[in-house]
Amino acid sequence: MSAPSSLLVRADESIASLAPGYFALVMASGIVSVGLGMTGFGAAARALLVLALVAAAVLVVLFALRALRHRARMRADARSPERAFGFFTIVAAASVLAVGLQAEGAGGAALALLMLGAAIWAVLGYVMPWQVLMTRDGGRILERTDGSWFVWSVASQSLAVGLSGVRPPDGDAAHLLGALTVMAWSVGTILYAGIAVLVILRVVHFGITPEQFQPTYWVSMGALAIAVVAGTAIYEMPPVPMVEAARGLIGGTVVIFWCFALWQIPLLVGAGAWRHLVHRVPLRYEPALWSMVFPLGMFAVASMRLGRSEHLPLAEAVGEVGLVVAVLAWVAVAGGLVLTLVRAPAASRR
Repeated sequence: MSAPSSLLVRADESIASLAPGYFALVMASGIVSVGLGMTGFGAAARALLVLALVAAAVLVVLFALRALRHRARMRADARSPERAFGFFTIVAAASVLAVGLQAEGAGGAALALLMLGAAIWAVLGYVMPWQVLMTRDGGRILERTDGSWFVWSVASQSLAVGLSGVRPPDGDAAHLLGALTVMAWSVGTILYAGIAVLVILRVVHFGITPEQFQPTYWVSMGALAIAVVAGTAIYEMPPVPMVEAARGLIGGTVVIFWCFALWQIPLLVGAGAWRHLVHRVPLRYEPALWSMVFPLGMFAVASMRLGRSEHLPLAEAVGEVGLVVAVLAWVAVAGGLVLTLVRAPAASRR
């Protein structure tokens, strides 16, 4: 087989096996961009936002090719408990990009992305759980529940964050926007609680091996962090009836969510050490690593938002340190991706 032909075959195989959660790359890049913008690094924030937009465009093309050439594989992913909820990263990626565009003054493009994300969220929010829980792929579900399920909650909260930044032209639109934003936050919060129960039951009943402790478990922390960001944003929205009705509840939960997210970080770091240092599971690039970078970036942004809105210097300082960690993690994972892409053509020539 000639080298070009072999390369095309490998490219097609890569598209066929493309992870549904690969849009976490866009989520991670977008939220680190937002964090850099909050700390005054405007040029770096814009560069990373552009990179996130380019990555999103490339992934849209790849997912479209996969839908055309490997529809059966995508259908199987939609019924797999380990992979199905990764599709919600598309919603979260659109919303995070919208937040970045809002910061750059591109309100029209941001609104278009939010509308697209909301439409996909509405479809996936009913279709995907049905596919996993009712249609199924033949295996037991509780035993296969994992951290990727929290992306469903993240997608809902990401819409709340994006919608809270929209400034409607009239009162009726503001009332509707307030209701939709509070609804997205509420759905995301309840989903988190339900998914957390399922994940705990899975661990208690079936245990978890070092190989099964994937980076997606970090999303359990990121889902709380984005609930903090959405909650503080709703608290600062114009006073419309739905926002006023929920303001007290939301304002009282964001500190609790932040504290619980902070508490989880040593637990997740310790579990990672147990996986890689104690049991020697190789640490190499995989798409799921972006699901670790995103929570780190989101926690940094949540801490800075909470510190500034509630006048908590300690929380803001934690966020600034967290942003440094998130940037370093982004650089490390991006480096792994680049090395993987560079080595792939060389491997195909062997």
